Amino acid sequence: MSAPTHGALAGIKVVDLTRVLAGPLCTQMLSDHGAQVIKVEPPTGDETRKLGPPYDRLGHAAYFSALNRGKKAISLDLSKPQAQAVLHKLLSDADVLVENFLPGTMERWGLGFEQTLKSRYPRLIYCSISGFGADGPLGGLPGYDAVLQAMCGLMSINGEESVGAVKVGIPIVDHLTGYVALSGILLALQARSRTKNGQRVEATLYDTALSLLLPHASNWFASQKPPELLGSAHPNIAPYDKFQAKDGELFIGILNDPQFRRFCSHIGLEELPDDPRFASNSSRVTHRLQLKKLIEIAIQNKDSGQLCESLMRVGVPAGSVNSVPDALNHPHSLHRGMVITRGDYVGLRSPVRLKDTPDQPGERPPAFAQHADEVLRNAGFTDEDIVCLHETGAAPRP
Repeated sequence: MSAPTHGALAGIKVVDLTRVLAGPLCTQMLSDHGAQVIKVEPPTGDETRKLGPPYDRLGHAAYFSALNRGKKAISLDLSKPQAQAVLHKLLSDADVLVENFLPGTMERWGLGFEQTLKSRYPRLIYCSISGFGADGPLGGLPGYDAVLQAMCGLMSINGEESVGAVKVGIPIVDHLTGYVALSGILLALQARSRTKNGQRVEATLYDTALSLLLPHASNWFASQKPPELLGSAHPNIAPYDKFQAKDGELFIGILNDPQFRRFCSHIGLEELPDDPRFASNSSRVTHRLQLKKLIEIAIQNKDSGQLCESLMRVGVPAGSVNSVPDALNHPHSLHRGMVITRGDYVGLRSPVRLKDTPDQPGERPPAFAQHADEVLRNAGFTDEDIVCLHETGAAPRP
């Protein structure tokens, strides 16, 4: 099995025991930047393979295809000693292991980091991803993105009074946890270059969700006033909100007084910056509802797209509220190369860009255990061994 030779992480081998979103997203980004990633799935497969419709031509859910390109796939039943022996073979020259089992699962199999792997593979970086961590009042419990959004206050600040609290429309906690895990792994690799030793990296959905509470947490620390539902508005800045124009909605974000003055001049409200209610950001925040009404009256006959472009040209950030297809087909999205096409595979590119060692997104996501024999042979198993592993169920066939 040839390892990638491109990218900043060329030569790094990753054993990926993760499923669903945060872990697979992390390891996909490692793969995009040159790491060799071996995806190890349980006999039942990664749950996201079945989270559809829609499905691609191979029967994979689009959800799975979004998170697993560039990986070699094998299945192991890690409850079986024969499968554990395979994992040890894979770890013998691995740099990173990433897992997102419930805390205690790896220990129950005799594969815990402190328990076994740290002493056996001293250079190994072991990244665990979980809902709440292993200890504390919620330690070891399962966690899902939307549940963490609810528990950690994110839903309480997302929504409007008329509809109440609403979860963010993407799995934002899972997504950011993948980046937290990626950052921790890269930090640990840098530390290893000095110390020659691996270490444990931990990423939890709970910590990640709480870290998203900015500026709402700091506002509460300072005022002891619980944040309110503001819809698309900002608690500290105005106008920083969604507005209705003639043909659709747009978002206008104004951070300082010069921007506000240029904005008002552009839409025919030249007198507004001299009105005491709107002369400073703090006064605009206090009178945000009156300000929004005046702005929407001024732009009610304007085309949203044209207005956004003209505002941006004078230094006022503004953008149409686009649909997902509109956003993905925007000329700038195409210019940035954010949409990847590999035959009939279409996916989103990692946003991390390196000029001298650029990323190179890998091949389409693998079928279940697609590379089992290849991975096993490269780990030193004979054809007879491979047949035995398949027959015992330790390494299920595709």
